[in-house]
Amino acid sequence: MTTLITGANRGIGQALMGLYADAGEPVIGTHRAADAGPMYELDVTDPASHAALAARLGDRPIDLLVCNAGVYLDKGQTLAGGYPADMWEQMFAANVTGVFLTIQHLLPHLQRAKAGKIAIISSQMASHTRAPGGSYIYRASKAAALNLGRNLATDLAPEGIAVGIYHPGWVRTDMGGDSADISMEESAAGLAARFAELSLQTTGCFLTWDGQEHPY
Repeated sequence: MTTLITGANRGIGQALMGLYADAGEPVIGTHRAADAGPMYELDVTDPASHAALAARLGDRPIDLLVCNAGVYLDKGQTLAGGYPADMWEQMFAANVTGVFLTIQHLLPHLQRAKAGKIAIISSQMASHTRAPGGSYIYRASKAAALNLGRNLATDLAPEGIAVGIYHPGWVRTDMGGDSADISMEESAAGLAARFAELSLQTTGCFLTWDGQEHPY
Protein backbone atom coordinates (compact mmCIF):
# COMPACT_ATOMS: atom_id res chain seq x y z
CA MET A 1 0.00 0.00 0.00
CA THR A 2 1.51 3.32 -1.09
CA THR A 3 0.78 6.43 0.96
CA LEU A 4 1.40 10.00 -0.21
CA ILE A 5 1.54 12.76 2.41
CA THR A 6 1.65 16.44 1.55
CA GLY A 7 3.57 18.81 3.82
CA ALA A 8 5.73 15.95 5.13
CA ASN A 9 8.84 17.98 5.93
CA ARG A 10 7.77 18.87 9.47
CA GLY A 11 5.17 18.44 12.19
CA ILE A 12 2.40 15.89 11.86
CA GLY A 13 3.22 15.14 8.22
CA GLN A 14 6.80 14.28 9.10
CA ALA A 15 5.66 12.09 12.01
CA LEU A 16 3.20 10.24 9.76
CA MET A 17 5.85 9.69 7.13
CA GLY A 18 8.24 8.27 9.73
CA LEU A 19 5.54 5.98 11.10
CA TYR A 20 4.77 4.44 7.71
CA ALA A 21 8.46 4.20 6.78
CA ASP A 22 9.30 2.47 10.07
CA ALA A 23 6.52 -0.04 9.36
CA GLY A 24 8.19 -0.84 6.02
CA GLU A 25 5.32 0.57 3.96
CA PRO A 26 5.95 2.54 0.74
CA VAL A 27 5.48 6.23 1.52
CA ILE A 28 6.02 9.41 -0.46
CA GLY A 29 6.24 12.81 1.18
CA THR A 30 6.00 16.20 -0.46
CA HIS A 31 7.05 19.73 0.35
CA ARG A 32 7.90 22.86 -1.57
CA ALA A 33 11.68 22.65 -1.48
CA ALA A 34 12.62 18.99 -1.75
CA ASP A 35 13.18 16.63 -4.63
CA ALA A 36 15.17 13.69 -3.33
CA GLY A 37 14.55 10.14 -2.14
CA PRO A 38 11.01 9.58 -0.86
CA MET A 39 10.40 13.36 -0.70
CA TYR A 40 8.99 14.97 -3.85
CA GLU A 41 8.60 18.64 -4.65
CA LEU A 42 5.07 20.06 -4.46
CA ASP A 43 3.82 23.59 -3.94
CA VAL A 44 0.17 22.95 -3.21
CA THR A 45 -0.77 26.48 -4.33
CA ASP A 46 0.66 25.99 -7.84
CA PRO A 47 -1.33 24.00 -10.43
CA ALA A 48 1.82 23.45 -12.52
CA SER A 49 3.55 21.89 -9.51
CA HIS A 50 0.63 19.49 -9.09
CA ALA A 51 0.77 18.54 -12.75
CA ALA A 52 4.52 17.90 -12.49
CA LEU A 53 4.05 15.65 -9.45
CA ALA A 54 1.29 13.66 -11.18
CA ALA A 55 3.52 13.22 -14.23
CA ARG A 56 6.43 12.09 -12.07
CA LEU A 57 4.27 9.44 -10.43
CA GLY A 58 3.44 8.00 -13.83
CA ASP A 59 1.05 5.06 -13.53
CA ARG A 60 1.81 4.42 -9.87
CA PRO A 61 -1.31 3.76 -7.76
CA ILE A 62 -1.80 5.77 -4.57
CA ASP A 63 -3.73 3.83 -1.94
CA LEU A 64 -3.87 6.61 0.67
CA LEU A 65 -3.56 10.33 0.00
CA VAL A 66 -3.08 12.45 3.13
CA CYS A 67 -3.78 16.14 2.48
CA ASN A 68 -1.81 17.57 5.38
CA ALA A 69 -0.07 20.66 3.96
CA GLY A 70 -1.42 23.92 5.33
CA VAL A 71 -0.57 27.25 6.92
CA TYR A 72 -1.72 29.23 9.96
CA LEU A 73 -0.69 32.83 9.36
CA ASP A 74 -3.29 34.82 11.28
CA LYS A 75 -2.27 34.16 14.89
CA GLY A 76 -2.35 37.38 16.85
CA GLN A 77 -4.17 39.38 14.19
CA THR A 78 -6.58 42.03 15.51
CA LEU A 79 -10.07 42.60 14.24
CA ALA A 80 -9.54 46.35 14.18
CA GLY A 81 -6.62 46.39 11.76
CA GLY A 82 -5.49 42.86 10.99
CA TYR A 83 -6.46 40.05 8.63
CA PRO A 84 -5.32 41.74 5.39
CA ALA A 85 -6.81 40.57 2.11
CA ASP A 86 -3.58 38.99 0.89
CA MET A 87 -3.45 36.84 4.04
CA TRP A 88 -6.91 35.49 3.22
CA GLU A 89 -5.71 34.73 -0.28
CA GLN A 90 -2.54 32.94 0.89
CA MET A 91 -4.26 30.80 3.50
CA PHE A 92 -7.18 29.74 1.33
CA ALA A 93 -4.76 28.96 -1.50
CA ALA A 94 -2.88 26.53 0.75
CA ASN A 95 -5.60 25.20 3.04
CA VAL A 96 -8.52 24.85 0.63
CA THR A 97 -7.55 25.25 -3.03
CA GLY A 98 -4.37 23.29 -2.36
CA VAL A 99 -6.33 20.36 -0.99
CA PHE A 100 -8.67 20.37 -3.98
CA LEU A 101 -5.84 20.59 -6.52
CA THR A 102 -3.97 17.75 -4.84
CA ILE A 103 -7.00 15.49 -5.02
CA GLN A 104 -7.91 16.58 -8.55
CA HIS A 105 -4.45 15.90 -9.98
CA LEU A 106 -3.87 12.65 -8.10
CA LEU A 107 -7.35 11.23 -8.67
CA PRO A 108 -6.17 8.96 -11.51
CA HIS A 109 -3.58 7.47 -9.15
CA LEU A 110 -6.24 6.86 -6.49
CA GLN A 111 -8.47 5.27 -9.10
CA ARG A 112 -5.68 2.82 -9.97
CA ALA A 113 -5.65 1.57 -6.38
CA LYS A 114 -8.07 -1.20 -5.43
CA ALA A 115 -9.72 0.92 -2.75
CA GLY A 116 -8.21 4.38 -2.64
CA LYS A 117 -8.60 6.59 0.41
CA ILE A 118 -8.28 10.33 0.99
CA ALA A 119 -7.57 11.81 4.42
CA ILE A 120 -7.99 15.57 4.83
CA ILE A 121 -6.38 17.09 7.89
CA SER A 122 -8.78 19.80 9.03
CA SER A 123 -9.21 20.95 12.64
CA GLN A 124 -11.74 21.17 15.42
CA MET A 125 -11.58 24.89 14.66
CA ALA A 126 -13.64 24.05 11.54
CA SER A 127 -16.64 23.12 13.65
CA HIS A 128 -19.49 25.58 14.15
CA THR A 129 -19.63 24.33 17.76
CA ARG A 130 -16.28 25.99 18.52
CA ALA A 131 -16.49 29.75 18.07
CA PRO A 132 -14.36 31.48 20.72
CA GLY A 133 -13.39 34.23 18.29
CA GLY A 134 -10.15 35.10 16.58
CA SER A 135 -8.12 33.24 13.93
CA TYR A 136 -10.85 34.05 11.45
CA ILE A 137 -8.98 33.03 8.33
CA TYR A 138 -7.69 29.75 9.73
CA ARG A 139 -11.11 28.81 11.08
CA ALA A 140 -12.83 29.70 7.81
CA SER A 141 -10.28 27.81 5.70
CA LYS A 142 -10.52 24.67 7.82
CA ALA A 143 -14.32 24.86 7.73
CA ALA A 144 -14.08 25.07 3.94
CA ALA A 145 -11.76 22.05 3.87
CA LEU A 146 -14.28 20.13 5.98
CA ASN A 147 -17.09 21.05 3.58
CA LEU A 148 -14.92 20.11 0.62
CA GLY A 149 -14.22 16.70 2.11
CA ARG A 150 -17.87 16.02 2.84
CA ASN A 151 -18.88 16.77 -0.75
CA LEU A 152 -15.97 14.84 -2.25
CA ALA A 153 -17.07 11.85 -0.18
CA THR A 154 -20.42 11.92 -1.99
CA ASP A 155 -18.94 12.32 -5.47
CA LEU A 156 -16.15 9.77 -5.05
CA ALA A 157 -18.15 6.98 -3.39
CA PRO A 158 -19.23 5.56 -6.78
CA GLU A 159 -15.52 5.40 -7.67
CA GLY A 160 -14.87 3.27 -4.58
CA ILE A 161 -12.80 6.04 -2.97
CA ALA A 162 -13.47 6.88 0.69
CA VAL A 163 -12.84 10.34 2.14
CA GLY A 164 -12.28 11.14 5.82
CA ILE A 165 -11.76 14.49 7.53
CA TYR A 166 -9.73 14.62 10.75
CA HIS A 167 -8.87 16.82 13.71
CA PRO A 168 -5.27 15.86 14.57
CA GLY A 169 -5.49 17.07 18.15
CA TRP A 170 -3.73 20.01 19.74
CA VAL A 171 -0.21 18.92 18.90
CA ARG A 172 3.19 20.11 20.09
CA THR A 173 4.46 21.47 16.77
CA ASP A 174 5.59 24.88 15.55
CA MET A 175 1.93 25.57 14.84
CA GLY A 176 0.51 24.13 18.05
CA GLY A 177 3.15 25.40 20.45
CA ASP A 178 4.96 23.82 23.38
CA SER A 179 1.92 23.83 25.70
CA ALA A 180 -0.22 21.66 23.41
CA ASP A 181 -1.80 18.43 24.67
CA ILE A 182 -0.12 15.67 22.68
CA SER A 183 3.10 14.86 20.84
CA MET A 184 3.44 14.55 17.08
CA GLU A 185 4.00 10.81 17.52
CA GLU A 186 0.75 10.38 19.48
CA SER A 187 -1.19 12.31 16.87
CA ALA A 188 0.38 10.38 13.99
CA ALA A 189 -0.32 6.99 15.59
CA GLY A 190 -3.95 7.91 16.23
CA LEU A 191 -4.46 9.34 12.76
CA ALA A 192 -2.90 6.29 11.09
CA ALA A 193 -5.35 4.08 12.99
CA ARG A 194 -8.24 6.25 11.80
CA PHE A 195 -7.02 6.08 8.18
CA ALA A 196 -6.85 2.28 8.42
CA GLU A 197 -10.47 2.18 9.61
CA LEU A 198 -11.76 4.48 6.84
CA SER A 199 -14.07 2.75 4.38
CA LEU A 200 -17.00 3.49 2.11
CA GLN A 201 -19.23 2.77 5.10
CA THR A 202 -17.65 5.65 7.03
CA THR A 203 -16.82 8.01 4.14
CA GLY A 204 -17.50 11.66 4.92
CA CYS A 205 -16.67 11.18 8.60
CA PHE A 206 -15.24 14.00 10.74
CA LEU A 207 -13.23 12.36 13.51
CA THR A 208 -10.66 13.34 16.11
CA TRP A 209 -7.22 11.71 16.11
CA ASP A 210 -8.36 9.33 18.88
CA GLY A 211 -11.50 8.15 17.09
CA GLN A 212 -14.19 10.42 18.53
CA GLU A 213 -16.89 11.77 16.23
CA HIS A 214 -16.58 15.53 16.00
CA PRO A 215 -19.69 17.69 15.45
CA TYR A 216 -19.70 19.61 12.21
